[in-house]
Amino acid sequence: MPDRTPSSDPTPPAFGTNPFASLSSEGLPPGPPDPPAGSSRRKEKNRNRGRVDILRQTAHRGGKTVTVVTGFTGIGLPEKEQLAKAMQKACGTGGTVKDGRIEIQGDQRERVAQILSEAGFRPVFAGG
Repeated sequence: MPDRTPSSDPTPPAFGTNPFASLSSEGLPPGPPDPPAGSSRRKEKNRNRGRVDILRQTAHRGGKTVTVVTGFTGIGLPEKEQLAKAMQKACGTGGTVKDGRIEIQGDQRERVAQILSEAGFRPVFAGG
């Protein structure tokens, strides 16, 4: 083990001293202005939660039309189930959550888009 070289100061600096205290801010540009108090947007609800696709499908469903919402990112199964329940209630139809997609019975694209917009998503009508 190498020997320690003693410093000129036998006592170590106190914990909590600022090593930058001797630096000067002379010659530096001014920092950004402080935001006014109460202007924080943290308490606001996120109004941009991403794009979701709204499809109308009839394939493999015995000719019945189903509105399918896909493309959710960053949203868990419980929240998808809550959205599906709100859509079913607003449309007066049944529906389910399958494979990460919300399926609502019937052609309900306009009502589903309105509910998704209110929840902060950006609905896009995809397909035909």
